[in-house]
Amino acid sequence: MSPGSSSPGGESSTAGLAEVEVIFAAPGWRGAVPSVEALARRAVEATLADQRETGHLTLLLTDDAEIRRLNGGFRGKEKATNVLSFPAPFGSLTLGDLAVSLGVLRREALAEGRTLPAHFAHLVVHGTLHLLGHDHLAAGEAMLMERAEARILHRLGFPNPWRTRWAA
Repeated sequence: MSPGSSSPGGESSTAGLAEVEVIFAAPGWRGAVPSVEALARRAVEATLADQRETGHLTLLLTDDAEIRRLNGGFRGKEKATNVLSFPAPFGSLTLGDLAVSLGVLRREALAEGRTLPAHFAHLVVHGTLHLLGHDHLAAGEAMLMERAEARILHRLGFPNPWRTRWAA
């Protein structure tokens, strides 16, 4: 069923409806990940549909220097990371903000044998799940989050990024 369509019971379904504002804060993104804006929107929409949510978020496509600054300023970790999630306060009209670093994305994709689009989609799904309240601090939470990521990525046509971990 498509978002916004009526279910058999006559209820209107809006799960998966997303508004994604993409901000390019570093060069190279469009060349590295084909149709990066469309892929980001698809990944957010698939995540929201899976979680039966709707919402708006802002996605900052940046570089290692900026994400290191954000990670240091907000999390006290003075290093570049792949994705940062900044959930909005409860009751806000937005889900929050995500930031993804192109340099870390490239290095991780190469090290893990993934394509840039597949790894980018994974990071957007992962970050969006964080905005919706998911976490991976405890083993049980991590397993639930990883399974949701794998399920959503499968629906997007990408491989399970956790397959080797689950097979061990």
